[in-house]
Amino acid sequence: MQASLPLPFTILFARPSMDLTFVFPCLNEEETIVPCIEAVKQSLDAAGDSLSYEIVVADNGSTDRSAALAAGQGARVVPVMERGYGAALRGGIAAAGGTYVMFADADMTYVYEDALPLYEKAVAENADMAIASRMRGKIERGAMPVLHRLLGTPVLTWLINVLFGGRLSDCNSGFRCIRQSAYDTWGIRASGMEFASELLIKALKHRAKTVEIRSGLRCGPEGRVAHLRTWRDGMRHLLFILSERPRLFELSGVVLVVLSTVLQILAMAKGPTEVAGLNIFDMHSKALLLLAGITGMQLYVFSCMLFLREREKPTALTASIIGIGEAPLFFLLLFILVLEFVLVGGVVLNWFSNNFANLDLANVLIGGIHLLGLPLMLAIALLGLHVFQKSGDR
Repeated sequence: MQASLPLPFTILFARPSMDLTFVFPCLNEEETIVPCIEAVKQSLDAAGDSLSYEIVVADNGSTDRSAALAAGQGARVVPVMERGYGAALRGGIAAAGGTYVMFADADMTYVYEDALPLYEKAVAENADMAIASRMRGKIERGAMPVLHRLLGTPVLTWLINVLFGGRLSDCNSGFRCIRQSAYDTWGIRASGMEFASELLIKALKHRAKTVEIRSGLRCGPEGRVAHLRTWRDGMRHLLFILSERPRLFELSGVVLVVLSTVLQILAMAKGPTEVAGLNIFDMHSKALLLLAGITGMQLYVFSCMLFLREREKPTALTASIIGIGEAPLFFLLLFILVLEFVLVGGVVLNWFSNNFANLDLANVLIGGIHLLGLPLMLAIALLGLHVFQKSGDR
């Protein structure tokens, strides 16, 4: 049995000395940690002397006997102070001494007998990541909520495949094997459940070779409360996936802004028009076009925020907009505000000339708000980006 060391010292002395490290993230798993370790040992021991391995338990602040029980099974216990599923795994992987690192939840839900086949698949295919797919294997009745099985995992997997060129079947599997040297280049930062999505996306972005094996999922111990929270963690996954593709927001935002603005100008020029028996370009059409324009500008501004985090490189146009200097931005804001003052002043004067009655400028006013409001939204957003950038430089 190897005594646990503080994480910095573990990292210093652990790497790399063996073929495989199996990491269990652990938070109060005294009921299941021993059978999990035993199951993994039984699988990996089948390789005999051809495979050298260790088991690391990344203890994430357990208040029960998990750490002591794991150490009693010969596992190396690594304390990880930062809380969260992803934080525990990052700490465990950082302390790993294996060329490959495998990990799975310590709740007896995964098919731990597949540990050796998963490792052998990674090595045989010279893959940077091998995934034990639950969706391609047998899922016991009640092991996975229906919402996760039919909606959550399939939709998130489809999104990752479409946006990042993957060929995956189970993006949420927590049973994986990764090449340590490849992982070190991916820059994984997530501390929560979105760690699973970040790992896949970063691997795909780095064109890492990823393979799968058929596995499954079992029911956990009766009465055990899962750490996963469906809506909270599902939204974390979704938001992270989308945040890694700012071009999606950039393109959809530009299309909405340009299309709605062109149609708004036509509506102002032509007025209510009948096309194929339909009345268009009336006040209702203009109001909906304004809503589309506002939505598009919000999407575009969001993409600018994401580009600042260097998820992707923006187009040349967006790069020039984000990089606009303080002086041009000041005069742009001033110019828009002057035009807005003229618009509002014109409406007030018209109202005054009609003895404060019979004001009928809704069609003109909606168009004016569209043409001036959207640039103002962008200018104010850019001002905010400049402020945050400057404060971040300090």
